Amino acid sequence: MPAVTAPCFRPSATTLAMLAAMSAFTAPAAHAAAMNVTVTHTLEQARPAETIAIAWSEVNRLLPGALLQRIAVRDAKGKLLPYQVTNVAPQAKDPDNRGIAYGELLFQHDFAAGETSATFTIETTDTVTPPFPSKVSARYVQERLDDFAWENDKVAHRTYGPALGAPAAAGSGKEVLVTSGLDIWFKRVGYPVVDRWYNKGHDHYHHDEGEGMDMYNVGKTRGAGGTGVWDGKTLHTGRNYAAWKVLANGPLRAIFELHYDRWDAAGVQVSEVKRFTVDAGRYFDQVDSTFTFAGPSRLNVAVGLNKTPTDKGQDPVIAVMTDAAGPSLAQWVTQKSHGAFGTAVIVPTSTGFADDALNHLIVAPVTSGQPLRYYTGAAWDRASPYQTRDDWRTLIAQEAARLRAPLTIKVSGAR
Repeated sequence: MPAVTAPCFRPSATTLAMLAAMSAFTAPAAHAAAMNVTVTHTLEQARPAETIAIAWSEVNRLLPGALLQRIAVRDAKGKLLPYQVTNVAPQAKDPDNRGIAYGELLFQHDFAAGETSATFTIETTDTVTPPFPSKVSARYVQERLDDFAWENDKVAHRTYGPALGAPAAAGSGKEVLVTSGLDIWFKRVGYPVVDRWYNKGHDHYHHDEGEGMDMYNVGKTRGAGGTGVWDGKTLHTGRNYAAWKVLANGPLRAIFELHYDRWDAAGVQVSEVKRFTVDAGRYFDQVDSTFTFAGPSRLNVAVGLNKTPTDKGQDPVIAVMTDAAGPSLAQWVTQKSHGAFGTAVIVPTSTGFADDALNHLIVAPVTSGQPLRYYTGAAWDRASPYQTRDDWRTLIAQEAARLRAPLTIKVSGAR
């Protein structure tokens, strides 16, 4: 039987191009489709809602061409985690503060007590990942005399802008308050409340209608975490914030700045910029407060807590707690009808404590143009696990320990 010879097939140029394209599509990628992240720390205590931040340059190094909307973050069990990509860059790399795309990748993990290591995988995806529900918010509140308000799923805050501090015409009935103090709104719920509380109005959010209430008093004090220049006898404070800027706004972290115009501090002209970092799941916010002044090589700044933080008629019992080892300044306030709450500030570089007629103070030195980092926090016994003064003291000690033992993050290509 004669051999059968297959006909000779010569593909066209078009067919060759199509085959080449298919080969390129199906061939293994030249870079990893996933990267590994290992996070460790040295504490035995639980560390809930730890925010893990990875520079996008590291993600791009291991996953070239990755897009913020086409990635997935998984824990060691394969569970998909909410994530955020910021465009906030260090000031040295972004002097005009315009925002640089793809700054950091953020996600969170709850470390159990004794869990000192956790692993995660970051993968590229073929499909688009939609935005995650936000647990944080920061916004300018034009509808209420230039307030600025922020919150996470645990607690909300606000402070006061230029319209509230502007002089009122005689007989106008306009509210006027000049203060750079910081306010607290105590929440019962994990979802955002700032917008709806402003919508329902001043007379309503001073009563607990199921979501919590504004029961903290600020007035002309520092409130819970406001600052001033301390000359050893007198606290020199600025006016209401003059300008604001939101740099990141969820779903896991909000970052914003408040700018305070120059004021006189015992003959020294001082201005201030506060940068707040607000993370989901946390009772404490980070504040980087930068003072600018000429003349002395440094000044002493005090961070304060109001000595009279409750409404009239609450007959508060206020326990003041100081810890030089922390170092921290805290209050536990028991009220007649609104339950109990705690406030605190942690100032890692503090050199001591003081007080004036209005505030308990914790003092730290500052150099012009160099940020003072501190942390301010609050919790309510009707909406948190912190039911007693000892509970609150324990959380503050745990927060201070977290600051002394930061996370170690290592990244590598997937194997």
